[in-house]
Amino acid sequence: MTTVLIADDQPLQRLGFRMLLESQDDMTVLGEAANGTEAVRMTAELHPDVVLMDVRMPGLDGIEATRRITATGDRTRVLILTTFDLDEYAYAGLRAGASGFLVKDAQPEELLSGVRAVATGDAVVAPSLTRRLLDAYVHHLPTAPDPSPAAPEDPRLAPLTDREREILTVIGMGWTNTEIATRLHLAESTVKTHVSRILAKTGSRDRVQAVILAYDTGLVEPS
Repeated sequence: MTTVLIADDQPLQRLGFRMLLESQDDMTVLGEAANGTEAVRMTAELHPDVVLMDVRMPGLDGIEATRRITATGDRTRVLILTTFDLDEYAYAGLRAGASGFLVKDAQPEELLSGVRAVATGDAVVAPSLTRRLLDAYVHHLPTAPDPSPAAPEDPRLAPLTDREREILTVIGMGWTNTEIATRLHLAESTVKTHVSRILAKTGSRDRVQAVILAYDTGLVEPS
């Protein structure tokens, strides 16, 4: 059973999400939060599998609430809800530790599959959309000095094998597991194993965080 906490400042929106989620045999709603402060407190108390987190809420917003929830190291994962598919806050939400984002008017099937995916540790955002999102908001990254040949490599990449580094690079470029398998002539099960090892070695929570890592470390440059 997947447990969910709904964080949204609109009562009718919360009611709609609750009705949809509780229509499923494998989901239950543990509670509703009307702002970020309540979301953080209730997550600590209830330990839901997934928090459906609205970005724009009074007081503590969804971005800071996401950051505080993910910083605890708890198993709870956050699915950001945005008004538009390239909401300026979505990027910040991903960097705060969210496992993905969906638009609020997504089809019910998309929302349900998104919750299930996040609950099992997958990322919700399609790889190609993740690339588009990061490209659109790459200016949010801190300005780094020009690299030099003597610049040390990011220590997060050190544990990776050459093959894992190659796969992390193409994950950052938006390739799906099927595309990686086809283009690199690997079995898809082998790709999944490599991805799992990359996440474990780099401390990335999910595929979305791995894409951000590929950008942060310079393996992938914004287009």
